[in-house]
Amino acid sequence: MGIEASTILIDGVWRPSRSGATFPVTDPASAEVLGHASDGDAQDVQDAIVSASTAFETWSRTTAYERAAVLTRAHRLLLERHEELARLLTREQGKPLRAARTEVTYAGDFLAWFAEEAKRISGVTIPSARADQRFLTMRQPVGVVAAITPWNYPISMITRKLAPAVAAGCTAILKPAAQTPLLAVETLKLFLDAGLPAGVINMVTSRRAAEVGDALLESPEVRKLTFTGSTAIGKMLVQKAAPTLKRVSVELGGHAPFIVFPDADPEHAAKGAALVKFLNTGQACISPNRIYVHRSLYDAFLETLEKRVRALKVGQGEQEGVSIGPLIDDRAVAKMEEQVSDARDKGARVLVGGDRVAVDGLAGTTFYAPTVLADVTPEMLISVEETFGPIAAVTPFDDEDEVIRRANDTEYGLAAYVYTRDLSTAIRVTERLKFGMVGVNDINPTSAAAPFGGVKSSGLGREGGYEGIDEYLDTKLVGIAI
Repeated sequence: MGIEASTILIDGVWRPSRSGATFPVTDPASAEVLGHASDGDAQDVQDAIVSASTAFETWSRTTAYERAAVLTRAHRLLLERHEELARLLTREQGKPLRAARTEVTYAGDFLAWFAEEAKRISGVTIPSARADQRFLTMRQPVGVVAAITPWNYPISMITRKLAPAVAAGCTAILKPAAQTPLLAVETLKLFLDAGLPAGVINMVTSRRAAEVGDALLESPEVRKLTFTGSTAIGKMLVQKAAPTLKRVSVELGGHAPFIVFPDADPEHAAKGAALVKFLNTGQACISPNRIYVHRSLYDAFLETLEKRVRALKVGQGEQEGVSIGPLIDDRAVAKMEEQVSDARDKGARVLVGGDRVAVDGLAGTTFYAPTVLADVTPEMLISVEETFGPIAAVTPFDDEDEVIRRANDTEYGLAAYVYTRDLSTAIRVTERLKFGMVGVNDINPTSAAAPFGGVKSSGLGREGGYEGIDEYLDTKLVGIAI
């Protein structure tokens, strides 16, 4: 593609890094260099902070209708460029084109949703005990936002953070994942072409995550951090945000249980498990990591799951019929190999897959066969750490209390799934599961209109829904003596 390296956006102008340093961006399927991105550093971050702070003075005073209009125009432009964005997403990140198209649509949903939420920001009046006093509240933007986004959903995570920030009247500095900076450039062009004023959104692309992150977190001008990524990094960022008491929302790792109760249809449940487990080649924080199936349905479930997984085609995302793309890098593949080897050594059966694969005509080395492990036990590595790859680990269970205990036995608490045809079971189990989201006979409990987020070590705060904009607003109390 030969994309040039002026990928840093400061005050509405695309420019190279101050140092002139760049880094290559590659297609993980073909190993082709797609282009180069500017390798920003702390100096570039300081420029972005000055730009965002200056722009905040005017953007924070615009009307909700003005902000909504920009987001609505950005949504319209996204729809016009939908296919172009999806194809770049597939090339840069590796996911199959069909999934890329779905993600671009999802990214647009956040623009449309928060365009409307901008007009629903409101305060309240509060009765006073004094006859000569009145109370009211105002909701005002928190200030400059630092947004750090991941590579696995590189466009929808940008709009999920920037759309509510813009709607609330904040300004922002985006640090996208180093693996997917080119799509971030195209995403920010949507905002600029929609008429967003210079400086409201700035971006620093960089491979120097620690240096850029520290510069953002140490600045007292940056009043909020929003981050999606690993739990280990998220915890570190929260600690670094503490000295300046920034507002923080973080969406971190997951270790989702998928529970199939004895009254469920095992074929239907297995089809659902295959769809959500291998979504984005398993590189999704809501992918089920631990699949618990009642022993009475175990064999029937495995038979359907194995059949469906054997039919999955591995390859480059733009190839016809491909549903499993490459993993993001060699470290990810090494993790798959470690988890499968550990499970084999401890008695798990490999029903399908279990190995790295090569794809004819492609130079990429990070393809891993979609895999089904049966008879997985709690002692296995895959039972205790997030997989983030195309391995379905299945375990039988006998008792409801037992499976709930095992499902909750994790530091993570993002998503969980329950398959049952009994309403009482669905409600009872949902209430007992310690997770922020539960899908009941539903593998996609997400929407721009719904709050997304976890509990425990899976994060703080919520994204999407009406709660999503609250993360970018402060409440000011006004007391008036009359």
